Formats: sequence, structure tokens, C-alpha cells
Amino acid sequence: MAGIYIHVPFCKRRCSYCDFYSVVSTADADRYVSALLAELRMRRDEIMLDEVHTIYIGGGTPSMLSAEQLRRLMSGIAEMVDIDKVEEVTIEVNPDDVDSEYMSNVARCGVNRVSMGVQSFVDEELKAVNRRHDSRQALEALKIIADCGIDNVSIDLIYGLPKQTLATWKQSVCQAARLHVNHISAYCLSYEEGTALTRLRDRGVIEETDEDTCVEMYNCLCSILKAADYEHYEISNFALPGKYSRHNSAYWDGTPYLGLGAAAHSFDGECRRYNPANLKVYLEKIENGEVAYQTETEEWWQQYNEMVMVKLRTKWGIDLQDVERRFGKQVSDDFERKIKVYVASGAVLNTGTCYALSEQGVMISDSIIRELMIVDDYS
Repeated sequence: MAGIYIHVPFCKRRCSYCDFYSVVSTADADRYVSALLAELRMRRDEIMLDEVHTIYIGGGTPSMLSAEQLRRLMSGIAEMVDIDKVEEVTIEVNPDDVDSEYMSNVARCGVNRVSMGVQSFVDEELKAVNRRHDSRQALEALKIIADCGIDNVSIDLIYGLPKQTLATWKQSVCQAARLHVNHISAYCLSYEEGTALTRLRDRGVIEETDEDTCVEMYNCLCSILKAADYEHYEISNFALPGKYSRHNSAYWDGTPYLGLGAAAHSFDGECRRYNPANLKVYLEKIENGEVAYQTETEEWWQQYNEMVMVKLRTKWGIDLQDVERRFGKQVSDDFERKIKVYVASGAVLNTGTCYALSEQGVMISDSIIRELMIVDDYS
């Protein structure tokens, strides 16, 4: 199996918390679609294109692409990929880009899953982080998407927003649960260096939500969604039965993927490749017939750390036999010795050879993961 990730860096305006690479213009959108297809042609041997099972179009704001640009992109991919084997094609959209004509065209392009950045159903909170939609537009967009025949929908929510309280967070989560969308991703707001939100915090204009309140918000989230029959399958992800994100699940499982576009990352099982987070540089490289990426080959212990970091976040956890198969008995023995301390404390559950975080362990997951990591080669 393999996946393709496509980064679309265009935005109408930047949300104040976002540190993903984006540009506030679509002037180069046509050139960019051509470059994406050219890059795929150049790099088609990096993964088995006839084994691609998922395609994810993220951003940025992919719904800034016109329907014709999206059609050209998907048609070009279909010329190189066995599209009949692709089970999940996801596109991220912003609520105020959604209308019936656009979403009908999206569905005709072969997209069968939509991920929509709602973030909150409270208008004051949306304004506080410079979102360009309101709660009414989000609800209308979800109805339009369903009417256009796309029934696999995920929404993003954020807790710890400026002006957000435990009560208003509960309001947003309850609204999401009532909508019964297939999938909900919920993240704690992080203040990234260089973002407008961080500058506002540093100037004292806004106040960061304290850790205890964020923990309460997370517990509230888990409780409400569990009662609504959502499965908590990864620390930040909840799904109705059978509606996991196949693309993201493949990331966590170590499945190879090809990343196309400015700032996109790729992984072939051993080697990571990083495209430049610069639209001009990316376009110039690809249009000159050159690949744009830089390469980083991971040491075995870095691969081990990556495995611990991603797999322990999932409900399936880490299989000790898998650790031994990939990294040897010394590493698996060391892992088992360290993690048994957390089993004894109740933070980790042990089922056979598998170790997964308990509800208690989720709250201290960062410290558990750090303890299990290897800082350098054993030698």
C-alpha cells in the first residue's frame, strides 16, 4: 500500500494560529497544478503507484482551487495511478468556499471524503483567531456536502481558543456530536513561533488557556463523543465505527507516501524527503525539470523513535513483537523494561504483546513517549 499527499498552499487570508506554509494569492494556481503533475511524473518510481490506496489534498486551503483546476489535477493523477484501487480521496475545505456547484464538481472529480476546518461553533471564538466563516456557514456547508452525495465527512475542532470557556467548548462538541459527522479531529491550540496569535499573546493582548482547563476540555471532549458512539482511535481523532481516516492511519502505520507540492514531505520506509516551503523556489525547480526536495536518511534509532511517537498515540498501541522484528531484541527488551513501569501505574494497558495508553496515560502521553525514546545509537 501507499498514499499520496498533495499540499495546496493558497489561502484567502491566514488564520492567526496557523504555521502551515501558505500564500495569500492564487495567481500561480494554474502553474502550480501543472507543477504537481510534473513532479508526480518525475517521482513516480519512489512508491508503487499501482498500490496507491489513499490521496489526501491538504493545505493551505485546497478549496481555493477552482473546480477546473481540481478536475485537471485529478485527471492527471488518474493517468499515472491505478485510480480503481484508490479507496479514499480526501480534500480539505473551508466552510465559506462551499456551494452546491463547487461541491458537485468536487464529487465528480472522484473525491469521496471531505475534511472541513470548523474549529468552533461559537462565532466570537472564530473571530478571535481570524477564521473567515461563522457557525451558520459551517452548518450550511455540511448540508451542501451531504446533498452533493459525499457522505464521508470529517470536521476539525480546536480547544484552548482565546475567549473560549469550558461551557462554550462543550457547546461546540455537543453540536458536532448532534451532527453525527463520520469523523472528528480535535486539537489543543498551540502557540507556534512567528504566528500572529503568538505575537498577540506575547504583547498581552490575549491570554493562553491554562493547562488544567485544557485537560478539562479534553476530558469533556472524550466523554461527550464516547456517549455519542464515537471510537477514540488516536489521541486527537474520533470516528464512528468503520470511519477512521485511512490516509492518516497509514501514516501512523509507517506506510510509504509521496508528498507533492511546496512544503510537502514524503517517506518511503527509510528515507524522508522535504520540498521547500517556498512557492517560487518550488515552481522554478519543477519547471526546470528538477526535483525540489532535500533528502534525510534516518538512523535506525530515529525510525524507532518515530514508531514510538506515532503508534503509542493510537488505540492499538505498540506490539512488542514488531519492535523486536524491526529493531532487535536489545531494543525490545529495553522498551519492555521501561513501559512496564507505566503498566504498573495504570497509565499503559498491556494486552498480550501490545501496549497502549489508558485514559489516564493519554494525559501524560508526552512524558511517556519521551521516556521510551532512544537519544542516540546504543553503540
